[in-house]
Amino acid sequence: MRKVFLSILAVFAIVMVGIGGGCTGKKPEAADSVATDSVQSGDSAEVVDSATKIIAETPMPKAADQLFDDFFFNFIANGKLQKNRIKFPLEIETGEGTQQLSQAQWKTDHFFRKQGYYTIIFDNEKQMKAAKSTDIDSVTVEKIHLKKQMVEQYLFDHQDGKWKLNKIRKSPFSSSSNASFLDFLAQFLGGDGLKYVKNPLSYTGPDPDGEETSIVNRNIPASEWSSFLPEVPKNTIYNILYGQKNADSNKKILTFRGLSNGIETQLVFKRNGGSWQLVKLIAY
Repeated sequence: MRKVFLSILAVFAIVMVGIGGGCTGKKPEAADSVATDSVQSGDSAEVVDSATKIIAETPMPKAADQLFDDFFFNFIANGKLQKNRIKFPLEIETGEGTQQLSQAQWKTDHFFRKQGYYTIIFDNEKQMKAAKSTDIDSVTVEKIHLKKQMVEQYLFDHQDGKWKLNKIRKSPFSSSSNASFLDFLAQFLGGDGLKYVKNPLSYTGPDPDGEETSIVNRNIPASEWSSFLPEVPKNTIYNILYGQKNADSNKKILTFRGLSNGIETQLVFKRNGGSWQLVKLIAY
């Protein structure tokens, strides 16, 4: 079956965030004074894609600070902006105590920028609306290391009209409210995920065998679940907490979102008797 998620070749939507102020619908204000960035940004050996170069060289308007996603897509592409929006010395909490990182020690982190998509974990459909809210004053970006079974939390807050990173917290899966699901994902994504897929699998989305403009509700073979993803991540996935509190619930929605093409795939998992299973796939 042809993949619904096409290879991402451009990021015009993200570039428009830098140029036009994103989704706020407001007239762009003056650009951030340190928004432009050399491509190398202190990382001389780093290879970046052409879209990242465009974003890094485009001043970020103040309006982009109103919506976290607009800010963050600029943050992960622009090394100068990134350093300017981190509270140094940056506190790093681990199980062994707290360390402090100076600005000179920080290296530009592009997070999921290069892979062209990102993941978010929700407990229900209602939580998905939080990403579009301009009332949020704190957001946590989680970098989830499946093989190491460790979560790095990047804690951002919104003060004086600007988003800033103020702390990093590192902890094992066992400390997360998503512990059971994260342990499962390490097996599901890192190994033979097929045995955890309901067969047949419920599917909602463009007709995979006909016109893509036609939305269908049907069952598909379990073996086709991965054909709707940009790729199956084996090591690192991301989660963004827009204020939602992920609980130890019996339902999880792992969402894959393209950065530039607007394509989204949701994997709906349910837990029954302590075992997780992929029960539905929704493609947009």
